[in-house]
Amino acid sequence: MGIKSFRPVTPSLRNTTVLTNDEITKSSPEKKLLAPLKKHAGRNSSGKITVRHQGGGFRRKYRIIDFKRNKVDIEATVIGIEYDPNRTSNIALIEYTDGERAYIIAPVGLKDGDKVISSTTADIKPGNCLPISSIPVGTLIHNIELHKGKGGQLVRSAGMSAQLMAKESKYAHIRMPSGEMRLVSIEAKASIGQIGNLDHENISIGKAGRKRNMGIRPTVRGSVMNPCDHPHGGGEGRAPVGHSGPRTPWGKPAHGYKTRNKNHRTDKYIVKRRNKK
Repeated sequence: MGIKSFRPVTPSLRNTTVLTNDEITKSSPEKKLLAPLKKHAGRNSSGKITVRHQGGGFRRKYRIIDFKRNKVDIEATVIGIEYDPNRTSNIALIEYTDGERAYIIAPVGLKDGDKVISSTTADIKPGNCLPISSIPVGTLIHNIELHKGKGGQLVRSAGMSAQLMAKESKYAHIRMPSGEMRLVSIEAKASIGQIGNLDHENISIGKAGRKRNMGIRPTVRGSVMNPCDHPHGGGEGRAPVGHSGPRTPWGKPAHGYKTRNKNHRTDKYIVKRRNKK
């Protein structure tokens, strides 16, 4: 998809860019595949804010995506490519030969009228779903299962793809978009191809109101707060952080602080970290 810019008749339009939506061929969603999506504004069951900067935004409904691709050996036809307000990637509406419809994540090159299938003997083409054991080494994949039958959990964002690097006994070596090398069971499923909507990362929001429409509230810098509100606060005029590194409002390191458990049960499946050479 291309990116559209505007004639700068206002300060906000000067920097605003939007997608041209060339890939999208269907404007209205499939009603039977919609579910209500409640807003919580970052609050827990007690009404306290546990996630800051959330609230407002347009109303939207959740699109039920088929991450499992359980209808095996039944061919489906792509009816249309749709916009999904709940994710960065576009979605494709498919109809199986028995009449059932479902949504899948739309990869690059998937068009209306294309045939897709979930099968161990499927062709290696965008949109098809196979067990990793049936996918050739070097293939770009997305929507990867971590556990057989649980549904795709890895690589589901716009423009993302992982690469199948090797297969050894029960596990496959997969290079993630971050550069991490990870072991995944060869019995787990994955979809072929790179996810579409490649230009999503190049969009410029352009104005504050567009961010509010997304349900994201303003973020106040810690350096303009008082010392009682933030570790960066206080001082006369513009003051430096005053610590060895930036801090969160609760005094924890904000950048470069690893929050992952050092003895995580899945550490044995990570061959190479993304920040290791």
